[in-house]
Amino acid sequence: MSTNQASTRTEDEAPPPKRGFRFPSALTVLAIVTIAVWGLTFAIPAGEYQLGEDGKPVAGTYHHTKSPEDFVQRLNDLFLSPVNGLYGLKDAQSGQVAPDNTGDLYGSAAVFLFVLAIGAFITVVFATGALDRGIARLAHRLRTRGAVLIVAIMTVFAILGSVEGFAEETLGFYGLVVPLMLALGYDRMVATGTIILGAGVGVLCSTVNPFATGVASSAADISLGDGIVLRLLMLIVLTTVTILYVVRYARRVKADPSRSLVGFLPGDREKAEAAATGSEPPPLTRIHRIVLVVVTITFVFMIFAIIPWAQVLSGDADADPYDWELGWSFPELAAMFIVAAVIVGVLARLGEKKLAETIIQGAADFISPALIIMLARGVTVIMNNTQVTDTVLHSMEGAVSDASSAMFGILIFVVNLPLAFLIPSTSGHATLAMPILAPLADFADVPRSLVVTAWQSASGWMNLWVPTTAVIMGGVSLAKVGYNQYLRFAAPLLAILFVLICAFVAVGSGLS
Repeated sequence: MSTNQASTRTEDEAPPPKRGFRFPSALTVLAIVTIAVWGLTFAIPAGEYQLGEDGKPVAGTYHHTKSPEDFVQRLNDLFLSPVNGLYGLKDAQSGQVAPDNTGDLYGSAAVFLFVLAIGAFITVVFATGALDRGIARLAHRLRTRGAVLIVAIMTVFAILGSVEGFAEETLGFYGLVVPLMLALGYDRMVATGTIILGAGVGVLCSTVNPFATGVASSAADISLGDGIVLRLLMLIVLTTVTILYVVRYARRVKADPSRSLVGFLPGDREKAEAAATGSEPPPLTRIHRIVLVVVTITFVFMIFAIIPWAQVLSGDADADPYDWELGWSFPELAAMFIVAAVIVGVLARLGEKKLAETIIQGAADFISPALIIMLARGVTVIMNNTQVTDTVLHSMEGAVSDASSAMFGILIFVVNLPLAFLIPSTSGHATLAMPILAPLADFADVPRSLVVTAWQSASGWMNLWVPTTAVIMGGVSLAKVGYNQYLRFAAPLLAILFVLICAFVAVGSGLS
């Protein structure tokens, strides 16, 4: 069939789309996991540990118990698992979780609201156009200095990834970065690596990322600031290595275009010339500058509010907090981001109607990770009510007790790699795995923050390449490079990062 004939096909004559396997969404995966775990509770015997004065399980005290629930009660747990995952209350006497109990909140309501609040804030910020224009002006200003441009963009993206999980938002920057990189004599893979790896390594080394570190810290029952020093060191080192890797490839392609892994598409040169001669983006307005200042202050204040300064500065995990420490957690942070969203909207003069609509839209856009957190927490409720959590923990206790503290961190990192593939959602993965993994740190005599760091490293490393995320598949599609070509480009860096992560978590375990 000729090209002209093919181009004149009507929509009715178009061939039907090919059917093939599509990896299910995170919500579907967690629904399957919920049913699977519920079924396994019939095969896994109930058991429990004796608890110490600090409420943590005591190693070597595990013993079998009679299951506290019959079939009808278990069926009710399955039915109510999403509800319990949101606002289930844990009875202090029986340890059972139910929505009509009296006791401490076991569900993820605080984290759920926090995710919606930060979604509203981020959406309002993007609605002002300040962040987009700021990055556009930075790219234009450095358009004749390729290496500096790559370093600048990747650094900004890494910081945003580390602080607020900047990932899917990068999809909007391909239309800007690709032609700029072509104009500088690079190929499309340089643009792809700059965006995906820049933001990805930041998420991997999340310092206070609410969707990774925040959710995991909450599930591990520790402060969001615990372990931030190690994570900050990882961010500096791994980001530097990643930037050097991309810059090295970029210089090699510029010196010899034949060494490009993707080559050049028809029209790339024209796009390059257009980018090189394009007009300067509009300057930042006074309102844009004010918005960027408010955004910076908001995240800096969040970091200040959550860090246990007395513990960090004294090195004593049991140090009493300073009088000026805020000790904020998810309820306060959720309120802060809601207020910050309103302040940004007012300063940017969005108007009452648009501001309200944007806040609602932002919360709606982030309902998916919030629901994932709720479902994952519901799984842990099923395990808690049937008293099989301690049995699973006991099955891992032997391996941990025989491992050195340094090897412990590496084991936690490796164990989480397949889980990260099955559950690419960082928040869902954290909520599901952390209630089991965190107590292992108590047996190994290392801080629970080390488990959080090892877990998020595994999740972040996998999400640099797995084909189950929109960031990867959407990114390579927008950049018009093959997924196989991206894997070939990223493979050596992934190996380097793997080794560095193992070294960091091993040293972190050994020094704790």
